[in-house]
Amino acid sequence: MQRSTTLETVPAGRNAQRAVLDRARTSLGTIILGKDEQISLAIACLLARGHLLIEDLPGLGKTMLAQALSRVLGLTFRRIQFTSDLLPADIIGVSVFRQNSGEFEFQPGPIFSQLILADEVNRATPKAQSALLEAMEEHQVSVDGNTRELPVPFFVVATQNPGDQIGTFPLPESQLDRFLMRIEIGYPNEESERELIAGEDRRAMLKNIDAVTTPEMLIALQQAASKVPVTDALISYVQALVRHTRESAEIEIGMSPRGAQALVAAARAYAYVENHAGVYPDDVQAVFAAVAGHRLKPAGSTRFRSPAELCQHVLDSVAIP
Repeated sequence: MQRSTTLETVPAGRNAQRAVLDRARTSLGTIILGKDEQISLAIACLLARGHLLIEDLPGLGKTMLAQALSRVLGLTFRRIQFTSDLLPADIIGVSVFRQNSGEFEFQPGPIFSQLILADEVNRATPKAQSALLEAMEEHQVSVDGNTRELPVPFFVVATQNPGDQIGTFPLPESQLDRFLMRIEIGYPNEESERELIAGEDRRAMLKNIDAVTTPEMLIALQQAASKVPVTDALISYVQALVRHTRESAEIEIGMSPRGAQALVAAARAYAYVENHAGVYPDDVQAVFAAVAGHRLKPAGSTRFRSPAELCQHVLDSVAIP
């Protein structure tokens, strides 16, 4: 259901868009404490028209971040709790026969919202997981031979528990690739954790957050982010990083051309969030682990134990032009 929210009139221009992003980050920071970098990456992911995968242990704020994003950005929101008995129809919807009309009527599922929280997506079977594929890639779903468009804008924010936990079904590589970024929340620092323990309940605070933008404003922000200048030297740097992922003995499967495109799109959006005049190597480095970590398959003999370490190895191995 769309929330009724009183919005300030925001004048056109980069300064106004800058103010919107600053207010969004400030609002999210009151809910997700001490995680400014993760918040910036999440906003950049949505500005780049990408889908976000949040992977971490239970209780670290994955679901809270997704809910806060929907409220701050003024988007319609539905949560789908993925379980082992979830069916594709529970996500997409189903046609119901109406006796009074003698016809089937389509009942839309929760996928028909602007921001979808696919909570614990790896606790559902591959059949249910695959119901997200067409929606994430094409922004449409096919039901009973009919193609139905999804709302605009449309984002999937999925949370995932570590694969070594009981009752998880790993996402296949093809579906992981649909996510522009994968991030981790991590434990809070001591000061933030103390505030979480002693302060107001974050779920109660979430209800009082006002939207700082509308779907129409968000689309304008996306268009502006996609126009951040990228130099030839920066493209060469991205190509060098991608090439190293394909040639390194530490990596069995490197980044695809689609992964390279994702890296540039994410860096553009991150540069826009950080108010940079163009995309700098620092912007590429800031998003590299989030964009590349779930796309790289480490070699069996690699000495790097985590995607973050592997991505840092790539960054350290390629000189900045």
